[in-house]
Amino acid sequence: MKFTCTKENIIESLGLVSGIAGRQSSLPILTNVYIEAKESGVEMIATNLEIALKTYLRAKVESTGSFTVPAKVLGDYLQLLPDEQITIALDGTELSVICGSSSTKIKGMPSDDFPVIPEIDEQHAYTIAASDVKDALQKTVIAASKNEIRPELAGICCQFFSERYKGLVLAATDSYRLAEKTLSVSQGVDEFSCIIPSRTAYEIIRVLGGSHSDETNVRLWLSDGQIALRYGQVEMTSRLVEGTYPDYTQIIPSEFATTAIVPTDDFIKRIKAASLFTSDGVNAVSFDMNAEQKNIGISSTSTQSGEHSSEIDGEIMGQENSILLNHRYVLDGLQHIAGSSVRFLVNSSEQPCMFRPADTEDYLYIVMPIRQ
Repeated sequence: MKFTCTKENIIESLGLVSGIAGRQSSLPILTNVYIEAKESGVEMIATNLEIALKTYLRAKVESTGSFTVPAKVLGDYLQLLPDEQITIALDGTELSVICGSSSTKIKGMPSDDFPVIPEIDEQHAYTIAASDVKDALQKTVIAASKNEIRPELAGICCQFFSERYKGLVLAATDSYRLAEKTLSVSQGVDEFSCIIPSRTAYEIIRVLGGSHSDETNVRLWLSDGQIALRYGQVEMTSRLVEGTYPDYTQIIPSEFATTAIVPTDDFIKRIKAASLFTSDGVNAVSFDMNAEQKNIGISSTSTQSGEHSSEIDGEIMGQENSILLNHRYVLDGLQHIAGSSVRFLVNSSEQPCMFRPADTEDYLYIVMPIRQ
């Protein structure tokens, strides 16, 4: 195996896949990146047995072959090289890296020891705008559970062409809050439901957020147990979460007693100010909606740090209402709501409230109240 490429290209390709290569894995081969030189170019693959990432590196291939080396060692070394052509060759059980006057050999492991990456099962195929997928995942993964006690809640529910919506619905909940985002699908009409692991969602966000591709669409394939994605020169496969996602739609209120529309940025700042005066572990901030005075009172108190109160003017419709919420949950949602204004919808201090963009219906974020 021998090929020549630019420093920029190999660092970009390695960076795309090496994020999932474990650094302290019980299987040493999983800390390695698989490199295969073919007549058509060079493939680089990394996996943690749950997720696999493959990318294609533009290079001049002199001879074919494959090998694996520690992803971190190779990446750290490449960063230190000058911006010149790099020649990489297999030399026995070592990978030779030559750049200008620098030469090094990195010990690795045979490619035969690397896990076999499953082929893409193209059972259900969809094409979606890449920016929409990234945005929807960012807005929903925040509500996924952080522990694995209930594995299905630690993932994102994906529903293609369900009775509720003829497109894609993404949703996540940790039982304390719920986020749901709808988006259109360019190609594909199959009805299908699955649960994507949160780790996979974050990897998809990372891949779609890079500047490595001019593609505007992402291609998805789904089957029982597997999701696959292709975006530009990157391919990803991942296991899906087993089980059935709970019917979260039961907790979405159909109507509200009070609706407020307030400036998003000012609302966030006032909640952050109140958060400085809350008790650790409770994070309670009170919201008092006054329809007559057209404002929301935001207050908090702490035996350690003191107390705070402020008011934000807005359009308040319906009855007066009050609710106590965890400021961290509220801020997580507000920071993902697009637009200059946000709708804040409340029924009572005992029922879940909702946050939505002021002018669209494609995103909702529900927070359960703190019961006094």
